[in-house]
Amino acid sequence: MRIGCIGLGHLGTAIANRLIDCGHELTVWNRTAARASALPATVAASPAAVAAAADQVHLCLFDSAAVHQVLTGEQGLLTTDLQGKLLVDHTTNHFREVLALHDLCARAGATYLEAPVLGSVVPAAQGRLTVLVSGGRAGFERAEPVLRQLGAHLFHLEEPGLATRMKLVNNLVLAGLMAQIAEATAFAEANGIERSTALDILTAGAGQSMVLTAKRAKLERGDFSPHFTTSLMLKDLHLLQDLAYAEGRPLFTGALPRELFALAVAEGMAELDFSSIYLLFARR
Repeated sequence: MRIGCIGLGHLGTAIANRLIDCGHELTVWNRTAARASALPATVAASPAAVAAAADQVHLCLFDSAAVHQVLTGEQGLLTTDLQGKLLVDHTTNHFREVLALHDLCARAGATYLEAPVLGSVVPAAQGRLTVLVSGGRAGFERAEPVLRQLGAHLFHLEEPGLATRMKLVNNLVLAGLMAQIAEATAFAEANGIERSTALDILTAGAGQSMVLTAKRAKLERGDFSPHFTTSLMLKDLHLLQDLAYAEGRPLFTGALPRELFALAVAEGMAELDFSSIYLLFARR
């Protein structure tokens, strides 16, 4: 299939490589063109050129503002004929702004699916992401064969906005567990227990989780090269707090992780993997 990919950050590149491995013909665009150079794909001059060359287009961008720019900017997707095109957006959007994206694309004759993913670079490369999808049943069925090549688990939450809301709920758990695991590891070290031993015990005990499994190697080696950056986690936690405010609900276990990740960004960890929050505790 001819597929377009727009946004080649760490996750976007992993998704693009997975689609190439699955035999698809890719046309790609990224704001920083150099990021596309290593991919065995056609590099387009603009988002509009991607849409013209592809049957479906996958977006993986930083936030809703970036998606809106790709749609409406000079040579954006909406400047070309999108009639009948399928746009699959893996961006973690704002829960209100994603509704406007559905509307913009519908008025252009395109089918828009919000499809944020749970998991980052490694599961993306293995086709083992969890994909949450909101949008009409017909669009989901069109996208499903390709989405099943990206994800081991697919959930279709048909009503627009629900996939985005659930992604933010998931990251409430992700951020909280990562902060607890990081602090527990540093606290064990401060009490004379070797880091690898502490991680062994946490893995066998109360810390056993997909989060620890995914991030153990980074904690053990102190290798915080990014899969999912601290800045992205902080952005998602701000969206989560905005959602709680809009719903008129307190969010007790979301407040502290948000402040910890804000501190990590302030201390220079914005572009490191979000597991680098360990350094906040280890330095103390």
